[in-house]
Amino acid sequence: MLDFEIDKLTNSIENSVTGEKFETVVVPLNTAPKKKDWLFDWKIEQTRQERSIFKLVTTQNPNVIHGLISLSINQDHVFMHLIENSIFNKGAKKMYLGVAGNLIAHACKLSFELGFDGIVVFESKTRLIAHYQLSIGAKILAGNRMFIDVNESNALVKRYFK
Repeated sequence: MLDFEIDKLTNSIENSVTGEKFETVVVPLNTAPKKKDWLFDWKIEQTRQERSIFKLVTTQNPNVIHGLISLSINQDHVFMHLIENSIFNKGAKKMYLGVAGNLIAHACKLSFELGFDGIVVFESKTRLIAHYQLSIGAKILAGNRMFIDVNESNALVKRYFK
């Protein structure tokens, strides 16, 4: 179950103090980061053959990972297994805003590219269902399973990808 919060929908990522915006790219993760810096063990996640891991970096500094997402391709949708902001992008003193939104927009874009009409599915923690409904327009599929539909997905893609 996913346990992330959407702090702000931006057009890239934004410095939380200065408001400066940085152009980002989402690219496949080659080498998993050290576990000590992350809640999830991304090295283990990389061993799951059916999943693809992507990292969010800025074009100015492609060596610094701002967030990670684990996705799988199903018959008619993209499924988000895990999503995590880097340690410096968490909590009240986070450095950058918009990381989670950027990664989710990538999942939506991939869904469109695969002919799935932007449909992205994920499992939510119960306490965050309303947050996802309000912040990204996710809808309840069944129980804690949620999805991002075509219109909401299209809005996210247009926001983050020119």
